[in-house]
Amino acid sequence: MHKIAVRPFEPSDVDAVIGVILPIQREEFGIVITADEQPDLHVIPDFYQTGRGGFWVATADDRIVGTVGLKDIGAGNAALRKMFVAAEFRGREFGVAPLLLETLLRHAADAGISAVFLGTTDKFLAAHRFYEKNGFTEINRNALPRTFPLMAVDSKFYVRRLGA
Repeated sequence: MHKIAVRPFEPSDVDAVIGVILPIQREEFGIVITADEQPDLHVIPDFYQTGRGGFWVATADDRIVGTVGLKDIGAGNAALRKMFVAAEFRGREFGVAPLLLETLLRHAADAGISAVFLGTTDKFLAAHRFYEKNGFTEINRNALPRTFPLMAVDSKFYVRRLGA
């Protein structure tokens, strides 16, 4: 059995993070995209780990198997980005996705974030179920904060309100 742990991203993790994210985007979901077309992946500390944001990796036996980022977008709001789990570590027996989300939400609440928004594609059906099961509510695109970092592939949007 693999020991799953979640820890903050370190700059030396960048290649492993890209190695988890790109195959899922390209091979599983057929999104034609490169790492260079996702500049946030090359500057994770500056893009995510500033303000009230953060970026975490899930590891199994010292191998990165999952990622999640929280982008501080101001006014007590944040965007959940780059939540990916390697195919062989998905499912209830590993619990990687819930661990990543729990880490992000605990950090957001502790940092005083009042709402976490996210955008995803229509293709990520399992992700839709996961977010809905974990307290996210689907919203219309025009309900997003003006500062939300829209991605061209995003077509479905969610929010989870935190705190009182």
